[in-house]
Amino acid sequence: MKCLKSSKTGEIIRVSNEKADAATKEWQFIPKSEWKAQFKKVGVEVKEEVVEETISEKQLKKRKNAR
Repeated sequence: MKCLKSSKTGEIIRVSNEKADAATKEWQFIPKSEWKAQFKKVGVEVKEEVVEETISEKQLKKRKNAR
């Protein structure tokens, strides 16, 4: 299997060795890592806000959890 990239459209495909050898001048060989990169998920950063509790709120939580 070979990875090819179109110089006109930028499309990246993965084809068999025979098809890659018969490809036109429009297609260029690229590393597999570039082909894999298009499938990676982009992670969304999640920010958690720190909420400060009063002493009385902490005591209430402890009482509820103890039950």
